[in-house]
Amino acid sequence: MGASGPRSFDPVVVGNRETDAWTAYYLHDWRRFLVASVGLVGAAFGMTPRRTVLGAWFVLRANQVWAPYPDNEPDAARAYMRRFFELVVQEHGLDLDPAQAARLEVEWWRIHRDGPEEQLEDALVDLYSYAYDAKREAIRPAARKRVEAMDLSDRWVKAGCRRDDPLLAGERRALVASYAALRTAVEVRPDRP
Repeated sequence: MGASGPRSFDPVVVGNRETDAWTAYYLHDWRRFLVASVGLVGAAFGMTPRRTVLGAWFVLRANQVWAPYPDNEPDAARAYMRRFFELVVQEHGLDLDPAQAARLEVEWWRIHRDGPEEQLEDALVDLYSYAYDAKREAIRPAARKRVEAMDLSDRWVKAGCRRDDPLLAGERRALVASYAALRTAVEVRPDRP
């Protein structure tokens, strides 16, 4: 398939790494989260090793300051995610505002946590269409599958976070499907740089 990057990545690898990160997040296993995040950032964004590790650190810190409920720090989470998106922009020369991308990223986190749940798909469409400069209708299937994965993840958490729970396998399949739909919508084509 070629090199990975923001528009060309392996959806199976990225979906598996994200599942691992979500699992570690809900278990508050920050060491495992960082390992999963390094794999996720590397597979999804194709940055240099230094930027990959630094980006994964920013993602970890954003999630750590977001995790406490209800006493989380959304401004700090946005600041860490802005720093993450700055690395992505530097690596790939993308035309996007890291602060706006961070705002959209943390907004879907907020909606997932606080609702209204019916706005979650639209929040993901907002993020994806902005970050990938893609048409909203092309991105919607990826957002829909990601919401499905979140629902399965939420059910897994409520059921006790067992690693052998079939809900976790369903979450993994939904995230892989989400990333497959995202890659189809945004991958580089001959008519598009």
